[in-house]
Amino acid sequence: MLYYSRGSKSDIITPAQTREALREVLERLNPRKKVLAIPPDYTRLNSYAGEITTMLNDLLGDRLTDVMPALGTHSPMTPEQIGDMYRGVPPEKFRVHDWRHDVVTVGTVPEEYVREVSEGRVSYSWPAQVNKLLLDPSFDLILSIGQVVPHEVIGMANYTKNIFVGVGGSEGINKSHFVGASYGMERIMGRAKTPVRDILEYSRVHFIPDLPIVYVLTVRAKDESTGELVTRGLFIGDDFECFEKASELSLETNFIMVDHEIRKCVVYLDPAEFKSTWLGNKAVYRTRMALADGADLVILAPALKEFGEDPTIDSLIRKYGYKGTPHTLEATAANKDLQDNLGASAHLIHGSSEGRFKITYCPGPDMTREEIESVGFAWGDLDEALRRYPIDKMKDGWNMMPDGEEVYYISNPALGLWAYPSRFKS
Repeated sequence: MLYYSRGSKSDIITPAQTREALREVLERLNPRKKVLAIPPDYTRLNSYAGEITTMLNDLLGDRLTDVMPALGTHSPMTPEQIGDMYRGVPPEKFRVHDWRHDVVTVGTVPEEYVREVSEGRVSYSWPAQVNKLLLDPSFDLILSIGQVVPHEVIGMANYTKNIFVGVGGSEGINKSHFVGASYGMERIMGRAKTPVRDILEYSRVHFIPDLPIVYVLTVRAKDESTGELVTRGLFIGDDFECFEKASELSLETNFIMVDHEIRKCVVYLDPAEFKSTWLGNKAVYRTRMALADGADLVILAPALKEFGEDPTIDSLIRKYGYKGTPHTLEATAANKDLQDNLGASAHLIHGSSEGRFKITYCPGPDMTREEIESVGFAWGDLDEALRRYPIDKMKDGWNMMPDGEEVYYISNPALGLWAYPSRFKS
């Protein structure tokens, strides 16, 4: 059922309107005695989910008993991050999701179905795993909160991804990522219906139909007149229709089709959001369909300090590097450590240019040149890059530098998907 639906490419939904929409939906749902909220973590700071969680805490009071950020494979949030993102929500309400140990398998998607939806690229069954807290029968409402935006693994982020990946288990996360990588990013990004989404939707319908989950989904974008992030859409419901409507608006709002291929692209990674290549490589896969052969992709990463956010994943990235699909698939077939962490294999594929364009990472002081080059990237001096490409003077989109160099600038790769028509595969 769709409880609330509002949004357009030009809409701006204010905080007051968001709060009123939440109040109206909670009234329609009738009084709930014990509520669990599943918002994103600090890596999705711009999703507006933090503010929504705060509003829900105000509206529900003591009935909102537990808040479990959907970490996926990310590092647990620090007290400072919790205080910044969820202002006013009591810290004692927060629970940490342990994706390796604290999960229950609620069902198994048959191998035949996975093979069918992946068009034969993957042949294994898929375990539908969720944090055991979701199965606590004392919860009479679970609010899954987040932003719908183009995504490299599943097409469009959020909805059931927040449940089966965000608070899912190691095996399910790894296998779902490998399905997406095997099927092909260009065939997935920006689409609501994909093989990975089909698998998750099968799991929702067959394995958790009785869980009282309601999805609160935003669509966000920069307002061109102010440069500020605004909420373009808000959709609240308990089934695919809610997600489908958010995806349609996100595709219209967050998908940027460039008028000619990009030869020089400069992407800035906000220090508050991007501290790893696991996240920072959004600069790679969100732009790859817009980049010309031989293009230069320059990534300004002042807070970069690690490759993976999980120690195991970090070590695998350092060991195997971003060296393209053939190398990664060969390494996966020959090495058990990658076979046991298929999400890492998928990420190594996602973060490679496949030799088609150059990737230059310009890190801050916490990552050395040797580390950057060891995983297959070129290294760039951050101070020198910032002098050449002053982010306070460039605008998102096309810029002409004083020496005549044309540069496409992106201030936050998490907010969109960029493509040139001939490279966008239908």
